[in-house]
Amino acid sequence: MAVQQQPTQVVTVMTSDQSPGTWSTGLCDFGSDMGTCCCGLWCFPCMQCQTAKGFGKFCCMPLLDVCCVVSSSLRASIRKRHNIPGSFCDDWCKLLWCYTCVWCQMNRELKIRRKAGQTYTSVSTHG
Repeated sequence: MAVQQQPTQVVTVMTSDQSPGTWSTGLCDFGSDMGTCCCGLWCFPCMQCQTAKGFGKFCCMPLLDVCCVVSSSLRASIRKRHNIPGSFCDDWCKLLWCYTCVWCQMNRELKIRRKAGQTYTSVSTHG
């Protein structure tokens, strides 16, 4: 008798104690996390890779950033996941104004959300 595998459905469940809707730190709020600030200053590509990996993306993705397209896309994904208002145009303008500041803010946001108990769980179900 042949064994058939049932189709699988993956469901992502998000839980959080932090209310969505705003960035946890300002764009130039360097003093709130000196580790991120120092990493951004002295080893910026490493901090970019850490941020992308922390969000579940390929860690070397930021190194392929041309015209801020990858950065804008990642920032928009972070905003969407955490229900933070904004627009692609706004993200792009901020990246042009201070590329490093935007990446540091994204890194801080992911750290803060992780520490606040926000978790992402994948559940496999047979349907």
